[in-house]
Amino acid sequence: MNLIHRVTVLAGLSAALCTLPVTGADGKHATGDHHKPKYGGVVREVKEVQYELVAKPDSIAIFVEDHGKKVDSKGATAKVTLLTGKEKSEATLLPAGENKLEAKGKFDVKAGTKVVSVVTLAGKSAVTARFVVP
Repeated sequence: MNLIHRVTVLAGLSAALCTLPVTGADGKHATGDHHKPKYGGVVREVKEVQYELVAKPDSIAIFVEDHGKKVDSKGATAKVTLLTGKEKSEATLLPAGENKLEAKGKFDVKAGTKVVSVVTLAGKSAVTARFVVP
């Protein structure tokens, strides 16, 4: 088999593998329910961890899960920057039980508000997740 034929065969196999569904150990599709909001917010995945932002006029919360399993928020912190039109505000979120980080107060949150969060879980490096409020 010459080199061109080998490359053609490998390219065909690669293309075929890319069309197969990806499943986890439990047999569920990799883009399963852990990518859907569980708390009424917006979900983003960064480094295989899901962050769900729930932004309300009186509170900002981020819930953290790893493939559907709650990640303990003890010792974690988060800082969010909210961009609504030309207005910019910031808040620090602190652990608020199980997998939740939260700040209470008054926030200018509406559809289209952009939120940049920097979440630092205990013993981990900071991770940035970006959201747009629906």
